[in-house]
Amino acid sequence: MQDEQSLRAGLARCYGGILHDVMRARGLTDFTLPPTLTPLEDCSTPLFGPAFTMLGRPQPGAGEHATLLAWTGFLSRAPSGHVVVIQPNDNEVAHMGELSAETLKLKGVAGVVVDGGARDVSFIRSIGLPVWSRYRTPRDVVNYWLPEAFDVPVQIGAVRIVPGDWIFADADGVLCLPQAHAQAVVARSLELIETENLVRRDILQGIDPQEAYLRHRKF
Repeated sequence: MQDEQSLRAGLARCYGGILHDVMRARGLTDFTLPPTLTPLEDCSTPLFGPAFTMLGRPQPGAGEHATLLAWTGFLSRAPSGHVVVIQPNDNEVAHMGELSAETLKLKGVAGVVVDGGARDVSFIRSIGLPVWSRYRTPRDVVNYWLPEAFDVPVQIGAVRIVPGDWIFADADGVLCLPQAHAQAVVARSLELIETENLVRRDILQGIDPQEAYLRHRKF
């Protein structure tokens, strides 16, 4: 629990660009989610937390009761403090809406990243639950889409997200921090933020940018 608390405190001071650069420097690959995923509103603070994953797919004709029973079952499962990550394997319907966002917000879920659709966007904005999606549509999951599995690895673009990995999203995009590397990535990111502050100080004092780079080896 202490490790998780320190990780949360560190991520609150980070931004996507520095986390990306540190993971790249460590030789990691395929950790940046597709840029087609965008937030429903401007990001004033980063979204982060361990991933709670859901995998599903279209099941036309599943029936209203079956789809809504399965969907509310998902809402019951979603744990506090986590980022819900959904791979719906779908391009047609919304996989997050007003009542779902209200429920997840009340449960303390940090936010949602869905490689699919969202609806009730104005309501979700007023609720304040961070939601990242690929498209918007008024059509919902009823009679059409069902979840298949929870807390299993999911693939979004080139990124494989495993339960326990950490999700970080800000105005620049969405990243997946592999669980085994998360603590080290955040620690190094915080170090480099301090170095960047020194570079910024030099630039503002009129030092040539190349000289500032050579002095601190960071830009």
